Amino acid sequence: MDMVAFLAEPLQYNFIQRGMLALILVGGINAVVGCFVMVRSMAFFGDALAHSILPGIALSYTASGGNIGSSLFFGGLGAGVFSAMVIAWLTRKQEIKEDSAIAIVFVTMFALGIAIISTQSSYAIDLTHILFGSINGISQQDLLIMAVMGAIVLVLIGLFYKEFLIISFDLSLAQSLKLPAEGLRLLLLILVAVTIVVSLQAVGIALMLALLITPVATARLLVKRLHHMLFLSSLLGIVSGIVGFYASYYLDIPSGACIVLVLSALFGLVFMMQSALNRLAERN
Repeated sequence: MDMVAFLAEPLQYNFIQRGMLALILVGGINAVVGCFVMVRSMAFFGDALAHSILPGIALSYTASGGNIGSSLFFGGLGAGVFSAMVIAWLTRKQEIKEDSAIAIVFVTMFALGIAIISTQSSYAIDLTHILFGSINGISQQDLLIMAVMGAIVLVLIGLFYKEFLIISFDLSLAQSLKLPAEGLRLLLLILVAVTIVVSLQAVGIALMLALLITPVATARLLVKRLHHMLFLSSLLGIVSGIVGFYASYYLDIPSGACIVLVLSALFGLVFMMQSALNRLAERN
């Protein structure tokens, strides 16, 4: 099989074309948001928020009579934004540490989601793709929602880039400049929530954290400035999505798992190269 045929064969199907576009979108968006997640040491927040959307999905699922569709997206979005706001409120005066507030909200919301969906007799099969992703099930409407919400996230990050940079590295400077630090922190948490829900159908709850963190961790080994990290991690996220997509198609492995494995392989390769270079530099 020549390379052109290899690349073109999966794309003859419309639903696979939509899946490819979705992976490109979520790969790029997650990497951009993930830079701020990593800089602020919020990896646990990303994982917790991915699980905290379960009650919203469960309520949408039961309210729609067991239908899987865009209602699940908006239900998950509502639960994600609500969880982010509760965490921000609990930690606003630093009476409760952020990791403790995240843990409390995480387990409460996840338990509530389990309780709600357990009342349904046939939820297990239909909601499997929420946990592990279902890239081939993305409709034109789903893709449009992803594109619109992703664009909103990127525009807001562009508009408040300097402010997010300041609150991420020096909160006391933000206060001295009289920036609305709490409002900016809440906005950033909400943007993380929106990004997670946008990516839900592509990789699912179980693998969501990898899209947020792994490309950024890889980029951080190679560059130090945040704007360079934003560009490189986005590129890594998009490339990993495309490579994982083709691996999924030809190896018949779930797309979410393939993408995460590609991301991890890239990270491992870069880490070993950097370690080797560092050892060589020490010897010289």
